[in-house]
Order: sequence, then C-alpha cells, then structure tokens
Amino acid sequence: MRLHILGVCGTFMSGIAILAKQSGYSVTGSDLNVYPPMSTQLEEQGIQLMEGYDPAYINSHVDMVIVGNVIKRGNPAMEHVLANRIPYMSGPQWLAENVIHKRWVLGVAGTHGKTTTTSLLTWILESAGLQSGFLIGGIPENFGMSARLGKDPYFVIEADEYDCAFFDKRSKFVHYRPKTMILNNLEYDHADIFPDLSAIKQQFHYLVRTIPGNGLIVHHAQDENLKSVLRMGCWTPVTTFSETQGEWQAKLIEEDGSEFTVLHQGHPVGDVHWNLLGRHNVENALAAIAAAFHANVSPQQAILALQTFKNVKRRLEIKGKIKDIIVYDDFAHHPTAIATTLAGLRAKIGNQARLIAVLEFGSYTMRSGVHKDRIQESLTSADMIVCKRTESDWGLQSILATCKQPTALYDDVDSLITHLVPQLLPGDHVVIMSNSGFGGTCGKKMLEAIARS
Repeated sequence: MRLHILGVCGTFMSGIAILAKQSGYSVTGSDLNVYPPMSTQLEEQGIQLMEGYDPAYINSHVDMVIVGNVIKRGNPAMEHVLANRIPYMSGPQWLAENVIHKRWVLGVAGTHGKTTTTSLLTWILESAGLQSGFLIGGIPENFGMSARLGKDPYFVIEADEYDCAFFDKRSKFVHYRPKTMILNNLEYDHADIFPDLSAIKQQFHYLVRTIPGNGLIVHHAQDENLKSVLRMGCWTPVTTFSETQGEWQAKLIEEDGSEFTVLHQGHPVGDVHWNLLGRHNVENALAAIAAAFHANVSPQQAILALQTFKNVKRRLEIKGKIKDIIVYDDFAHHPTAIATTLAGLRAKIGNQARLIAVLEFGSYTMRSGVHKDRIQESLTSADMIVCKRTESDWGLQSILATCKQPTALYDDVDSLITHLVPQLLPGDHVVIMSNSGFGGTCGKKMLEAIARS
C-alpha cells in the first residue's frame, strides 16, 4: 500500500512516516519546509521527501493520504485529494487503526515535559529489555530517531492535546486509547485553537474517559488543574507523584537535580545520578518510574536506566563550547518552561557564572500576549536577556523595559549576534530558547562568531 503524507516534516508526522515505513508501507511525503533534523531521519529511513505541495506528487499510485494538522483548506495538494476523492485521514486516526490498536499504550500528556518524560519512559522499558515501540515529539539521543515500531506489547507515545487535522478538531490523544497514562501538568496553551483553559480541560476529560478500569493514571499530586479534570469523572486507578507530595517523591541530593533519592510510599528505593538538571526533570523522572512500574519494571531497574539516559535534542542541548563560553539550545517557549530550565541551569553553574537568555517567542500563544505578565518573572535566573523581535507587536519591548537585568531586542539573528558576541566573557552560559528553528540557526551562527572574535 502506498501512502503520501502531507506535512511530513513536523515532529509528529515524521514519526508517522517512520512507523508506516517500518510496517511495510511504501511512503512518500511533502512539506513546505524540508529541513533537519526531521528531514535527515526520514531520508535515513528511505522515505522520499518532496518540497512544496504540488498536486502532482499525489499520483494514481497513492492509495491513502495522511494529512497533518498544518494543512488547511486551499492547500493545492489537499484540494486535489478532495476533488479526486482520494482516501485520506489524520495521522492520529491512521496510527490508532494501523499500529497501536492492539498494543499496551503508555501515553504522556501535559503542557510541559511531554517529550522528555516520553523519552525517559521509553528508555526505561528499553533498558529492561522490552524493546517497546514509541512515537516522540523530538529525537531522543539514546535512539537517534523519533519513532520505532518496536515489539509487542508496549508502545510509548507523546500524547499531544493539539488538534488532529482541519477536519478533526479533537485532541490527538483521544485516538490513542492508553492503558497507562501520565498526566504531567496542565496550563493554558495553544491559544490558536483553545479559547480558554476550560476547553483544554474538556479534552483531557475526554482522554480520561478512554482509559480502562484495569489501566493506571499517573498524575502530578499538586496540579490543581489536573485534579479538577479528574473530578469531572475518573474510572481508572490513580497514582500520584511530585517532589514533595504523592506516592512517588524525590529527595534532592544535589540542588540542581543531578542527584536525588526516589521514594515510593515514603520508602527510599534508590538514588538517581544522571546528566539532566532541574526540579522539573526530577518530577519527569518520577512520572516515568511510576508508569514503568505499572508495566512491571521495578523502580531499581528504572533508576539504573536513568543513569545512562542522554536526553532529547533541543532540551538544554549543548551546541558547543568555544573560548570557555558554552552555548545551549532549548525548546522552552512558555514562561513555566523558561523559568524551570533557567533555574535548573542556575543551580548547576552557581551564582558567579553569567547566564544569558536569548529568546524568540515564536508560538502563537506567546505572540498573542496571553502570558506576557509572566515573562519578567520567568527570566529572573538570567543575568542578561536578549530577544529577537517577532512580526507582531504584542508588547515585548515594554515587558523587557520592566526587567532589572540588561536587556536588548533585535530585528534579526545577525544583528543579535553582532551586538551580543562582543559582550560575552569566558565562563558565560548562553541559553537560546525557542520552539522554532531559530535556536539551531542562532546557535550555529553564534558559535562561529565567538570563534572569530
């Protein structure tokens, strides 16, 4: 069977392409922007990529078109599909019907930490010899790819609340039918499709409705929004986690979160020594350990696995160190994620080293100004704040004016680097934060500029 995927270079849809290829389908795909790292992993899997949305890509040999949520009415390829009555469906529907319908699905949902927690859980199962399938919204360095068919029965999936396609506005995770479900946290996000927090809670409630009575919900013990979702109805046993409350807790050995003791029902079960930083990652680890325990992996096995976990690309990823200046790339773009990421690194490097935050607020939610009142507080761990201007004026310059630290705002990456690099000193830590391709471009150019300086 021949599949063509529209929007193939998105993190989710590239994973769909890989799973389809590994399942024996002939797979091609097209996208407006074909770029690494997703394009690289697709080409390595033998998947032919095409630039743009030329209807000619979808010829008579194509049996099914899988439509990404980036595709809208008016897209020439989509209009060709509709006019010629070519079968089509969303990625989540195809996945549910063709890959995971008979698997023990372990899902990870929440506003923050989905990709890291999904990667942690997958690596724990891998280290226990279970070789689970997975679909992750990033590329975990332990695996080098974002998806794998794996072996029965387990399949781990990053369960995103974003919608499926222009013709299916339900959250993706409603299709997945998980048996084990991590609910990490819940805040308002995705202002382009959700009018308010209540709308997101409703989708989470629909997810909870699909989890069987012999399954397990692993949820953050202190998240009031998640608690309110579960009060809407819950038919599944639950277990809880957080650093200081719940059945699964942690006691920090190092303040930066690089070492901690795991406690289950108040009893220590082992110490984690790993490369990740921050209290948020400690709690991500607790969630993954609890979910793996439901899949019959002991806490001791899980703790051992965490010591060899290599994290995910673009999660405080060190892009390079030149002249004793370290440049990081991070996906954080929401105030909560920005704050926890910077706080974790600050705890690691101490108060003497300078921490420079370089940001592009590229998401629709941030550009709409929904969380603008929280930006100043989220950046308190930084010594200097440098931002790239976005197309719309949502008040960023006024926000930066209220910050106590030195700040700067530039129109483009080249101007930003030209002015910032001469100010950098040996021992500085520069964290580039964005959910777009800005981080990779800026990081590469910055390292080159530092080397020339």
